[in-house]
Amino acid sequence: MKLNPHYRELEESYLFTTIARRVAEYTKAHPQANIIRLGIGDVTQPLCPAVVEAMERATLEMSQAQGFHGYGPEQGYGFLREAIQGYYAARGVKLAMEEIFISDGAKSDLGNMLDLFSADNTVLVPDPVYPVYVDTNRMAGRRILFADANQQNGFLPLPQPEVQADIIYLCSPNNPTGAVYTREGLEKWVEYALRQHAVILFDAAYEAFIVDDSLPHSIFEVPGAEKCAIEFCSFSKTAGFTGTRCGYTVVPRALEAEGMSINAMWLRRQTTKFNGVPYVVQRGAEAVFTPQGQQQVQKAIGVYRQNARVMAEALSRMGIWFVGGENSPYLWLKCPGGMSSWECFDYLLSHAQVVGTPGSGFGKNGEGYFRLTAFGNPEQTRQAMQRLVDLGQ
Repeated sequence: MKLNPHYRELEESYLFTTIARRVAEYTKAHPQANIIRLGIGDVTQPLCPAVVEAMERATLEMSQAQGFHGYGPEQGYGFLREAIQGYYAARGVKLAMEEIFISDGAKSDLGNMLDLFSADNTVLVPDPVYPVYVDTNRMAGRRILFADANQQNGFLPLPQPEVQADIIYLCSPNNPTGAVYTREGLEKWVEYALRQHAVILFDAAYEAFIVDDSLPHSIFEVPGAEKCAIEFCSFSKTAGFTGTRCGYTVVPRALEAEGMSINAMWLRRQTTKFNGVPYVVQRGAEAVFTPQGQQQVQKAIGVYRQNARVMAEALSRMGIWFVGGENSPYLWLKCPGGMSSWECFDYLLSHAQVVGTPGSGFGKNGEGYFRLTAFGNPEQTRQAMQRLVDLGQ
């Protein structure tokens, strides 16, 4: 038996697994510590009433023979895909039903989509970057190039003509930095991908946090993107589905390579390797797009936006440089006092009992930076930021 040798190229454990282990070790040594977690991007607000009611109705349906649902369509039920279609149409993006695929989350599809592409392709990812983009390609042995995201370019790198890439990862609003591409920035990436005959894998998991109407929520708001991009989105951060698992991926029919339809390939892949998202979950997801659901979801997102404002105000008072937080649930700050990312992690854990995410876990350019998330409980968020302010005095 031979194993995949590329797993030797990975870090020993996933970034957030390492953080959890270090926090557990600290807690064991300091059992009285009141730890506040502003690190992992998990949500704290519960599912909204419209979603819960829809799932309850769906569960009752499943309890009766005439309403029971077994295996559903691998691409997703029509009622949810129609709701997503309408959501995009409201922003001027026209999608065909067969271009929308329901999944158990953006993270899964971002990794599974690579089944469609040869291991010979060269991948371009920003640095710093969500670790899944890098690790899933390392597992397959692909060559990985890094686009230089830094403080000077606002952590929003633009394409370099001399760089040759086949698969491009973009995330906007960005995880981990919270930076958001303008329409002009995305236009440059689309133009580059079309010239390179490359595909953009666009992670839009945080689009619902955008409040600036001039900023695009979808890459398909850019003309030509339907010929070079695939978009991944999730209900996890938008509607609190981190424990429920549902997302969707848009694969345009116009996207082709080597005489093959990538839409048809993805459908073939899904029908072979995926049995779909549960009916009850999809009914809950459908409710997100109702007027009542949208109002309730925005109320929950408003809690996180207020958390971000509290965090931004505290960092500004301390004179700490940061980006994000306005159109994103993430704040990306420069470690004070010239500390390294992990030094900052250990310092905040031991002196303030506050947990964040070391920027170096997101790549070379993340060294010296630190990520905080606005997904916490409001009172704990205020308490955590007051601890940091007190620590800096």
